[in-house]
Amino acid sequence: MTKTRFARAVVWLLGGATLVGAGYLVGAHRATGTASTGVTATATSAIGDKTDPKSGRKVLYWHDPMVPNQHFDKPGKSPFMNMQLEPVYGDEGGGSSGVKIDPGLQQNLGIRYATVRRQATTGGFDAVGTTQFDESRTDVIQSRVTGYIDRLYASAPMQRVAKGAPIASLFVPDWLAPQEEYLALKRGGMDANLLDAARARMRALSIPDGMIAALDRTGKAQTHIVLTSPEAGVVSELNVRDGAMVTPGQTLAKISGLSKLWLIVEIPEALALDARPGMTVDATFSGDPTQHFTGHIREILPGISTSSRTLQARLEIDNGALKLTPGMLMRVRVGGQKAVSRLLVPSEAVITTGKRSVVIVKNRDGRLQPASVTVGNDVGNETEVLKGLNEGDTVVASGQFLIDSEASLKSILPRLESGMGASAATAASAPAPAAPTYETTGKVEKVTPEDMTFSHQPVPALGWGAMTMTFNKPTPGSFQNVKVGQTVHFVFRQTDDGYQLTKVEPVGAAQ
Repeated sequence: MTKTRFARAVVWLLGGATLVGAGYLVGAHRATGTASTGVTATATSAIGDKTDPKSGRKVLYWHDPMVPNQHFDKPGKSPFMNMQLEPVYGDEGGGSSGVKIDPGLQQNLGIRYATVRRQATTGGFDAVGTTQFDESRTDVIQSRVTGYIDRLYASAPMQRVAKGAPIASLFVPDWLAPQEEYLALKRGGMDANLLDAARARMRALSIPDGMIAALDRTGKAQTHIVLTSPEAGVVSELNVRDGAMVTPGQTLAKISGLSKLWLIVEIPEALALDARPGMTVDATFSGDPTQHFTGHIREILPGISTSSRTLQARLEIDNGALKLTPGMLMRVRVGGQKAVSRLLVPSEAVITTGKRSVVIVKNRDGRLQPASVTVGNDVGNETEVLKGLNEGDTVVASGQFLIDSEASLKSILPRLESGMGASAATAASAPAPAAPTYETTGKVEKVTPEDMTFSHQPVPALGWGAMTMTFNKPTPGSFQNVKVGQTVHFVFRQTDDGYQLTKVEPVGAAQ
């Protein structure tokens, strides 16, 4: 009986201890849960209003500096790199894109603005043209008889000659006999029918009517004839010399006139579909820019030149003043036939980077922001914009910051932002600074013709931790001696296409 009571007392004691312990654990758990909930609520509150609890600054979003276009609503580790996301604060200008420039700096930089406008213009384009002889006006001087060059007045090709100027004198022995026969019949008093037959025979032998008339007047036979130029021009071709024998149908020379010339317009292949016969042409040359030569495209020549990738159009221009000669290079403006409404900006406002065309747009709040545009044809000093701008937008028309060898907007805009100090005018005229470089040490994990992958140490200047990352090569043949598995010291910089290596050396060889 006593043992039973003792056993029951032990059981009750153990049960009470268990209940006390369980109550303690539940209370501790609830306290911890309450504290955790409080912390979570505080963090949630901080994320909800996006305020940095350390600095008290308003956070717009978090991002990975390596992938700046991807935004996150809360801090944490980047899904792209082994690094923490960084906050972007509202007072840094992240909420309003572009760069704010002080008015004084704008004046020092000489920045001018222009308004994007819409205007009805005739479709056209600028091109170059070359003058040539009008081959349709080339005269051929031929021999109709067998004879000899008694005297050659034209000495060499491309010699200028006037209308009616002598080219060559021919001695024709075969003309002597028919002329003597005609004179004998005439002296013998033969009837008119025989004389007419003799004249017809002389004409059949290509004796000119003028020479026959002179034979009636003088009574003397002639065996020489002078061939003359039918119009003013140049001897474009000369095929005989003094004393040479010529035969019927042989070409002695060609005379190309200068009063009319052909203008061959070289139209770029990209504009070939815009060219039509009948389009107006206004041409000038450097010798006299005030003198304009106008005309209409007469025909489009078939085929694209394989060397210049241009389509040729031909027209006739008036050269009565003889100011032009064949082979002159002329500036040509080809005008369209119908007026078309176009969106225009000054041509100097367009920055061509090689991959795209960019203009700097002024926002309503005064900030400057780059905008990619699709451009069309040039219209005088203006350029047509097909996409990227609206009528009434304000763009930067000129300013020293547009004069950039690479037109790299990532370097232009930070320079403007940092130039808002006392040395703004000096910075405006100074050359653009080179992009900063960064260096670290790492192990080569992969090598391709385009890039290299390293597992590298931290880069404090960029706030990077240790990570594995790929860097671009300057050229496919760069750093050929670097192999996978080597530990190297490398230098890189930021470009439009990412991070590019500038130097890679094995650790043992690095200085």
